Amino acid sequence: MIAAELLSTTSLGLGWAVYLPVLAWAAWRAPWVELFSDTRRQHLLFGTVLAVFLLWLLRRDFASGLSYHLIGMTAVTLLLDWPLAILGGLAAQLGLLVLGRQDLAAMGINGVLLVLLPVLVTELCAIWVERYQPRNLFVYIFCCGFFPAALAALVCVLVGLGLLWSDGIFPMPPWLEDFIGYLWLVMFPEAFINGTAVTALVVFCPEWLETFNRTRYLQAPWKDDESPR
Repeated sequence: MIAAELLSTTSLGLGWAVYLPVLAWAAWRAPWVELFSDTRRQHLLFGTVLAVFLLWLLRRDFASGLSYHLIGMTAVTLLLDWPLAILGGLAAQLGLLVLGRQDLAAMGINGVLLVLLPVLVTELCAIWVERYQPRNLFVYIFCCGFFPAALAALVCVLVGLGLLWSDGIFPMPPWLEDFIGYLWLVMFPEAFINGTAVTALVVFCPEWLETFNRTRYLQAPWKDDESPR
């Protein structure tokens, strides 16, 4: 998470210009009828928002204005699908704003980094996996849970670093060439947390995952005389 004083007015405005239209699109595409008529889905949404809010509260704030915390949006996207995942991320941001743990001016750019980019990476990976329609359960867990979470963390860090570098307000450390080694310390915890959550949901509550095809992944194995020709 980036504080507002570390970014230029142009970057802050650009963040809002990207974030607000996508929020409107997510609100338009969200399944409101199913949400209001299904109590289970409401509980999943509220519980997920609370979990993300608490996860984002567990962070390390640096004196420079930067904050580090896990994102968790990969599991949220697989659980709720992308429209509700984006709106849920917004609700978690509003909670941080109420507690004074986020700047209103930087809410747009942080929303792009912490919500839109992870949701986009996860959705693209899920679409890619669904295109090949694998029957192996571990393909879904690793290619939709573990790897997209690590990739989302990598993209968020690199885009955020690029914004700070382009604005020139935040002084870059002299050891920036050694930064690549630290990326693994960011990517692995993100992949582990999201992958573990997806694995637990697949095993215990597969019906909660909106992007999980139970018919294909959890069907009984074919017998030799029943295999399709």
